[in-house]
Amino acid sequence: MANVYHLFSQHFPADQQSICIETPRGDNYSYANLERESARFARFLCDLGLKPGDRIAVQTDKSPHALFLYIACLRAGFIYLPLNTAFTPAEIAYFLGDARPSLFVCRPQDEAAARLLADENSVTHTYTLEYGGGSLLEAAAPTPANFATTELDEQDVAVILYTSGTTGRPKGAMITHANLAANALALHDYWQWRADDVLLHALPIFHIHGLFVACHSVLLGGSRMIFLDRFDVPTVLRCLPRATVMMGVPTFYTRLLADPGFTKETCRNMRLFISGSAPLLEQTFDEFRERTGHTIL
Repeated sequence: MANVYHLFSQHFPADQQSICIETPRGDNYSYANLERESARFARFLCDLGLKPGDRIAVQTDKSPHALFLYIACLRAGFIYLPLNTAFTPAEIAYFLGDARPSLFVCRPQDEAAARLLADENSVTHTYTLEYGGGSLLEAAAPTPANFATTELDEQDVAVILYTSGTTGRPKGAMITHANLAANALALHDYWQWRADDVLLHALPIFHIHGLFVACHSVLLGGSRMIFLDRFDVPTVLRCLPRATVMMGVPTFYTRLLADPGFTKETCRNMRLFISGSAPLLEQTFDEFRERTGHTIL
């Protein structure tokens, strides 16, 4: 089956109660939770009348259930459209008008404005989602948590990501299930991902680095991630000793180096630091290696 979720699920731990996501709030979600909650979302959205190929626009804060919604879209063959939480109403209006989604999922505090934008752009359904709540989570709660992953062609589109728009209006780049699978498999091999790896996940999940590179590595490895709401130095310093891998943007590393509590001991269990999304200064690269003994990839 070409559906990329099928690829991931083949690598889930034999013990489905193994933890996939843990949060600083003390909530743990197993692989069984991920399978069950993504199935519930997928079935609920199908019951709304959505069909494979329909687009779902999502502008929500980072949370485990936001990730489950993304996985549900993969499973059901919907096309996922993640939107930066900093986008303005005018920007959102452009994306909704261009992508023509059937569903728009937003933060509860944005619901009134989101419904207006949805109505203006003929979006049929609007729901809210936040950490542990929102109208989507409430509406889906009674739905049975069983769903047979949809069979797809490998060239079926899984995600639309908009370009930055530096030379004109942003363009919707269509990313297929085969694209996602190839990327995940290449990184899994290149980074020698292990089942006992623990990823410190402090990136947002509305772009490639945080949603694909980070989350897909964990799912394909059948491993665990510490899922932070955002990058916060004290929280990262507290979690790092339990992690083996961290992915970040250059500013993550400069902020860590600015804290005297960031030491070689803090990194005692780490095997891999990765920097992406922007250029890493040579000074940061050298200072990090001198402080920790680790070379940032």
